[in-house]
Order: sequence, then structure tokens, then C-alpha cells
Amino acid sequence: MSADPLPSASPAVDDVARRHTVYYNSACPVCDAGVCAMRARIDEHGVEWVDVHRHPERLAPLGLDLEDVRERLHLVDADGRLQAGAPALLTTWSLQRRWGWLLKPLGLPGLRTLTSWAYIAFARLLYLWNRRQRHW
Repeated sequence: MSADPLPSASPAVDDVARRHTVYYNSACPVCDAGVCAMRARIDEHGVEWVDVHRHPERLAPLGLDLEDVRERLHLVDADGRLQAGAPALLTTWSLQRRWGWLLKPLGLPGLRTLTSWAYIAFARLLYLWNRRQRHW
């Protein structure tokens, strides 16, 4: 008779460990460096980091295409809402205990629009550069 598999961690522990899930593309050197910087400053127990370059299958349940995340950072927040682009970046950076408060003004109504436009423009240029460089 074979032994039963080991029980997994309790659901309460798993829920706490995955309050936020960040989807990023490590094939982009700029994106990878940015995520590495964030990971160094954010408590790992509050975030699950999903590298879509290595795990593209993780996007299917969200209805996302790999190209979506290659172009923009995505995040599922603690309430289960999908965020993309500047909102995802601001939410992720706000998880830093020490410096997250510095980005709060970028979420104010007027600045939020400017932040989103700047993010979209930068992300698009970075995406096109990555495609030309064949980073994936």
C-alpha cells in the first residue's frame, strides 16, 4: 500500500502568501531588472511573482496572451482584480514598506492619467525594442 501524499500547506497560509500576484517577463532585461529591484524591497510573503517567459501557461486562467504581459506588467490584487500597466506598477511598488508611500501622489486623479500615458508610451517603446532585439 502506498503512502498518501504529504498534505499541502493550509489554505489560510496559501491565501496570505499569494495576496498579490505579479506577472512579468524576464526575457526583457529592463523588466527583469525592475522586478529584481522590486523583489528585493517587497516582503515575499505578500506577493507571488510569475515569470511568464518561463511559465506562459499561468496566463490562460486570466484570459491573457503572452504578448499582453510582454508589453505591460500585470497584477492580480488582493481582491482578485486584474490590473495592467501603470496601475499594476503602482500597486506593486506600494507594497514596499519603506518607500512605497513615495508613489502615492502618482495615483492622484490628474497625475494618474499622466502616469498612465507615460507608462503606455514607455512600455510600447520597450516592447518594440525587445522585439527588434529578439529577447524572446
